[in-house]
Amino acid sequence: MVDYYMDMRELVQKKFGIIGTSAEMQESLQILMQAAPTNLNVLITGETGTGKEVFAKAVHGLSDRKNKPFLSVNCSAIPESLLESELFGHEKGAFTGAADQRSGFFESADKGTIFLDEIGEMPLLTQVKLLRILESGEFSRLGSSKIRKVDVRLVTATNRDLKQAVLRNEFRQDLFFRLNSVHIILQPLREHREDIPILAKHFGKEICDKLGITYEGFEEDALEILQNLNWAGNIRELRHKIETVITLEKSSYVTGEMLKRHIPTALPEAQYYDMPQNTSIVPIAKATHEKQDEIGLIFRSLMEIQNEIGDLKHGIQKLWEKAESIKRDTHNISYTHAEEVTSLDEIIGRENRTIDEVERMMIVAAMRKYKGNRRKAAESLGLSLRTIYRKIEVYQISEDET
Repeated sequence: MVDYYMDMRELVQKKFGIIGTSAEMQESLQILMQAAPTNLNVLITGETGTGKEVFAKAVHGLSDRKNKPFLSVNCSAIPESLLESELFGHEKGAFTGAADQRSGFFESADKGTIFLDEIGEMPLLTQVKLLRILESGEFSRLGSSKIRKVDVRLVTATNRDLKQAVLRNEFRQDLFFRLNSVHIILQPLREHREDIPILAKHFGKEICDKLGITYEGFEEDALEILQNLNWAGNIRELRHKIETVITLEKSSYVTGEMLKRHIPTALPEAQYYDMPQNTSIVPIAKATHEKQDEIGLIFRSLMEIQNEIGDLKHGIQKLWEKAESIKRDTHNISYTHAEEVTSLDEIIGRENRTIDEVERMMIVAAMRKYKGNRRKAAESLGLSLRTIYRKIEVYQISEDET
């Protein structure tokens, strides 16, 4: 029986690309295999990049619904005002811009599985309608009183602590109980470092095959370096780093020296100095490391100007008037960046830049600073997570830029 389970586990891992032999990964995999054949709702939690969507697809692929639709929806990537319509559909004329009748994701996924990623970002009013469909299978399109029924299995995922969100009245407790029928926890990569060599070799071969070169492996020093890194972006970050090294080095054998060339060295701690108030965009007190770094101050100042000045043209003109005096004093300010130093010239240096160009550069710089962590980047800019997802899509900011 044990051998049978081991064989089944290996087949599942191979089929769905679930890589790892650590106790943490095997525990998550065992829960997956037990829950998948049922119709229970599954909640998958873990940090960004831990493989939540991979597990969601495996839940569907191992169920009786595997030949029916599987739809993946990122709740934080859809504007609040449109999320309900996207999920449940709408009738013609239900709201401004609703020129035609439209089925929602739940109707499209009938008899299959729907995966709601970032469920913790769902607005409370939409949560009410989701709870109804979980309890009875019934819903109505936006702008319609007709009751419709669907048979959909729900898999959800989040990197938030939903229990804390319930306590803060940001998430409905009754919905949390319904979603949490089965809970799969995906541990961050730093908690199961023994899987890093296996993952590295898997990604290395995959990338070499993609580039049309013969995979030759990793030097032991290279694997040791990989195991000692923090990997804030988890498995996704590890894959991107390996892809970068193999692609740029044009080598099918990865050495420690190659990795070191692509891993940013630790920079000395930033030093801060007083900035004369008459040269700052907004009056500021002495900048301290504990309160706020200089680059964050520039981001917030520019965002405040954009959001609070009623006459936007007047605001831009005022910003340009201050830019030259700020640039003359940049030698008095020192700050660091996670991978590179971003100068004021890069952000506000050319007078012919539009406010959209400035905003795009601020978002790219913040994403670099926090190594692609969108939540931290959004917080540093004073934006909501939903807004930064939308801005990244609008400005077509690629992962290579961040």
